[in-house]
Amino acid sequence: MRHIYDMIIIGGGPAGYTAALYASRAKLDVVVIERMSAGGQMSLTGNIDNYPGFDAGIEGFTLGMRMQQGAERFGAKTEYAEVTAVDFSEKVKKAETASGTFYSRTVVIASGANPRRLGLPMEQELTGKGVHYCAHCDGRFYKDKTVIVVGGGNSAAADALYLSRLAAKVYIVHRRNSLKAERLYHEPLTQSPNVEFIWNSTVSKLIADGRVTGAEIKNVHTQNVKKIDCDGIFVSIGRKPASEFLNNAVAVDSAGYVIADESTKTNVKGVFAAGDIRTKYLRQIVTAVADGAVAIHFAEEYLAENESI
Repeated sequence: MRHIYDMIIIGGGPAGYTAALYASRAKLDVVVIERMSAGGQMSLTGNIDNYPGFDAGIEGFTLGMRMQQGAERFGAKTEYAEVTAVDFSEKVKKAETASGTFYSRTVVIASGANPRRLGLPMEQELTGKGVHYCAHCDGRFYKDKTVIVVGGGNSAAADALYLSRLAAKVYIVHRRNSLKAERLYHEPLTQSPNVEFIWNSTVSKLIADGRVTGAEIKNVHTQNVKKIDCDGIFVSIGRKPASEFLNNAVAVDSAGYVIADESTKTNVKGVFAAGDIRTKYLRQIVTAVADGAVAIHFAEEYLAENESI
């Protein structure tokens, strides 16, 4: 006979394992389905300084493992597999993986969002060795150094402004001739003496000797290429929600984020969205953790009202 869990959690990042911790402490039969390793994207981050409780910081991989161990201490299970399809049309929900089909009474979608990459050779190998996707996570390593910020939206502008307070020099490389970011970022960036804009340009090549030492910048109109020496490159060209597998099983916005408010409830009863996959203003570890706790509160409420499932 098929086993029906009280809850399937799709994704083992901070939102997923916080949900698993709260659910398992509440004596729910819960399984976390994670395709990579505990911590999700967090596990790829070097030292994390903005998560409360660790006065000397903590490595992302270590924090992810601790979150997993905390949840499993109370009985949560982990399955390493990739969810390829779901069916939320019945009261008993289904999640399809290469390892088989999982069934549950409730689902927490915590699959996260991945940073968009430049798509250049060596980019993956140099991640954490000069290539970064989170200025607030890794900016402190570049005090009094030279960095490049790639992008022109709100996130890129905010990253550049933050880095301008740490680095000796900040280059902003943007493929257009003006920022897409809100006007409130324009004045402080244009008036900052250590910020220089490189308009109508892209990073065409990473230069490295074990770690990043520079980049080649190509003008999109003239095709001229110039080299810039730098110590680090922060890529801020958007994020891509990991929601393809949902295939319209729940409502998503135009960017692919699952539509859910602060209650984490989706448009499907018994299905919740937590962490970076959810429509929200700030995507950080602490906000993901908060979502995980909130999701269980409302999941328990749903289960209490639907005991016959």
